[in-house]
Amino acid sequence: MSGFALTRFDTPDREQDPTECTAKDVSETDKRLVFSNWPEYIDEDDGDYVSTLTQFEKDTGIQVQYTADINDNNEFFAKVSNQLGSCSSSKRDLFALTDWMAARMIQVGWIQPLDAAKVPNLHANIIDSLKAPEWDPKREFSAPWQSGLTGIAYNKAKVGEVKSFEELLTRKDLKGRISLLTEMRDTMGFLVMIAGGDPEKFTDTQWQNAIDLLKKARSDGQVRSFTGNEYVQDLASGNILACEAWSGDIANAGDENLVWIPPEEGIMIWADNMLVPNLATHQANAEQLINYYYEPEVAAKLADYNSYICPVKGAQQAMEKVNPDNVDNELIFPSDKTLALTHQFMALDEATMRTYEGDFADVTGA
Repeated sequence: MSGFALTRFDTPDREQDPTECTAKDVSETDKRLVFSNWPEYIDEDDGDYVSTLTQFEKDTGIQVQYTADINDNNEFFAKVSNQLGSCSSSKRDLFALTDWMAARMIQVGWIQPLDAAKVPNLHANIIDSLKAPEWDPKREFSAPWQSGLTGIAYNKAKVGEVKSFEELLTRKDLKGRISLLTEMRDTMGFLVMIAGGDPEKFTDTQWQNAIDLLKKARSDGQVRSFTGNEYVQDLASGNILACEAWSGDIANAGDENLVWIPPEEGIMIWADNMLVPNLATHQANAEQLINYYYEPEVAAKLADYNSYICPVKGAQQAMEKVNPDNVDNELIFPSDKTLALTHQFMALDEATMRTYEGDFADVTGA
């Protein structure tokens, strides 16, 4: 659910031409689609409450097979890379991946271009800060599902306030009771900051210093585990006392003892992007869904549920009717002051990315 890097594969045999790796679109006669996403990321039917997805199905007649089977970008990549790398079907019409992985898949030719005429809401309503990423400047291949912030969470019923990432890694009362994320760019962004560097522009020496800090925290027994989304359960149960965490996960946990805060060092920011893979057979249906989620009223309803940064213009105004208490929620509609504290992770070339991912894996045991 986070990080950013502009990368290219060093494996030409796995590159595809998306214009040649296509399947017949049967959307018109087969009203369904298969969508893979992250856990805790979409509203659900509850009593009289009709979820955004159920409403989409009612409005369009399209049945959505929605699966929360993305827990980590690299883990999901491993699930689909053999198929997509050989121009075989991933058996999905849509999935949502973080900026750097979305960039990687687009650049290797595994993702189909979107028909701009079928996603007019995307181009009319996407917020300016997400409109033109370096890796897809015209949003021809991708549409942000949600954006978010990475910081610290702790269980206030079990431990005192944790104010900084450095505290997370050094406080004796947290020893063996913290977790960090398996997303290298999130975790190492903070370690680079602690080591005195800028996540958006750092040297190999600063990187090595950051890795050394992580090694020390691991060897000292400070870190219990490196996780994807599953940290929420461990935090709620008290298996861990504090952790690196994504903002919306904690807001959506429904546990008043779980607190998310921006660390004193700063905040990492990212977006997860909807992508149509090669050989998808329901692309037009997927484009209908993308267009639907870029309606401000729908976007506000979704954001009210999951408390991630909303990528849709007009949603803040629409939130007045959905939930007035969330109109000024910094986790959904961050102010310029909050955004000034955020960092993305530096763009990496393929060779550097492989080196850094290897260094990180050596410490995490991945």
